[in-house]
Amino acid sequence: MERRTFMALVSGGLLAAPLAAEAQRPSKVPRVGVIGERSPSDPFLAAFRQGLRELGYAEGQSIVIEYRYGHGMLDRVPNLAAELIRLNVDVLVVGGTVAAQSAKALTTTVPIVFVLAGDPVGSGLVASLARPGGNATGMSNFVSELGGKQIELRKAAVPQVSRVTVLYNPANPGPALDRTRKAAQALAVELQVLEVRQPNHLASAFSALTPWRAGALLALSDPVLGNELAQLAKLAIKHRLPAMYSRREFTEAGGLLAYGPSFEDNYRRAATYVDKILKGAKPADLPVEQPTKFEFVINLKTAKALGLTIPQSLLLRADEVIR
Repeated sequence: MERRTFMALVSGGLLAAPLAAEAQRPSKVPRVGVIGERSPSDPFLAAFRQGLRELGYAEGQSIVIEYRYGHGMLDRVPNLAAELIRLNVDVLVVGGTVAAQSAKALTTTVPIVFVLAGDPVGSGLVASLARPGGNATGMSNFVSELGGKQIELRKAAVPQVSRVTVLYNPANPGPALDRTRKAAQALAVELQVLEVRQPNHLASAFSALTPWRAGALLALSDPVLGNELAQLAKLAIKHRLPAMYSRREFTEAGGLLAYGPSFEDNYRRAATYVDKILKGAKPADLPVEQPTKFEFVINLKTAKALGLTIPQSLLLRADEVIR
């Protein structure tokens, strides 16, 4: 085409319309897969959505989120992860260690953001916290390090108790149990460990408490127990056991004590990882972050129901006291 003819076409608008249409063609809306540990009403997922909104995303418009829910059943996670990967999600967001391991076993290309991994290096999720080195990164929940602190706080709340039952899910392995045992030994506390692999195992675990005559209960962080906080709190009160868990939601459900990182804060911060990855960052280069917000909550209503008087010195240490 001669230059004179080309310029005439441009000035006449014959080429301008196609060029403008090409410039205005909408970009691809990113698709994020999310596996919730509990259910659609999970407050942690609400915190994640809030984090995305704070970063300027509008769900259903500038970002699409595909949700799947484990309902506290770890054996469901591999199928949920496989389903989301088949949908060609741009990022996969998962909860704890087992969920992240399940997802990582299925893909080496889809970026994975874990939110509650207890020991990311020890579990093989990342090569190091500073340089993950693979397709997974995210947030550690640090709960494997909390057993000693939880035993200490429980002992401060009920000093006379020397026998503690620990609820533990062997399907969710990690160093938390070993570190709790060491802390208990240092504080002259005797432990009984009971396994809870499924939600329907919880009641039968409590039935094994009576012969041993435990004086208190410590539930190690796990999706199975996290999905049954109300039942866990109810059973603890029924058996007259001062109980501690790592999530503040436990005390809101009627449990006595909670100490651990804010899981809602972790999920809110996880949105930042999703944003960075969607903008081109590689999980291998994004350092794993530790929780920055920890909460110690005491439920005085439950203490009264158990006939306990919580020392004033401990109440002053609490971030929140439910009265």
